[in-house]
Amino acid sequence: MKREPSFSSASKPYTLIAGTDEVGRGPLAWDVVAAAVILDPAKPISGLADSKKLSLKQRLVCFDAIVKDAHCYAVGRASVEEIERINILQASMLAMSRAIAGLKVQPEFVYVDGNRCPKWTYPSEAVIKGDSLVACISAASIIAKVTRDKEMQGMDLQYPGYGFASNMGYPTPAHLAALESLGATPIHRRTFAPVARILKASERL
Repeated sequence: MKREPSFSSASKPYTLIAGTDEVGRGPLAWDVVAAAVILDPAKPISGLADSKKLSLKQRLVCFDAIVKDAHCYAVGRASVEEIERINILQASMLAMSRAIAGLKVQPEFVYVDGNRCPKWTYPSEAVIKGDSLVACISAASIIAKVTRDKEMQGMDLQYPGYGFASNMGYPTPAHLAALESLGATPIHRRTFAPVARILKASERL
């Protein structure tokens, strides 16, 4: 069941409530991508759920509905270079901050998926498993996942042999085997242990 906002400001309830979520903390390659969504209460969107629990067809249907009927949405990201420089947790916070900042209308309150909020000035609440509990976070998770998945399909064409179109950069056995045989690409995260181990091993050859 989706959580309904239950808080209010001193004078009136918040009306511009955003949800934000990120996709791509676990992969060995490419950016971490976040999205932020403010839903329009007058245009409810059915089928919103944790993007990982939806089929591809369901995600795409929801994606189109969010783009069409949400009050506004935006995508933010942190690059591979930023992930390597500041670590994946901080990069995820940065990507969500950029997504919120990119909204054409700034929110009065932000729901954040997870157990912590970025360092910002927005009133906000972190919600564990929020992508299953809060509609605007669910919407953000769908926008982020569909966006990043499409990008990984493009990376599959640019860097064939790693299976990016199917594994989305996650460390599947086939992906690890490709790293062993082909080496790392410019989009691989070299500070992540499996990539660092393979690179170190290749240096010894």
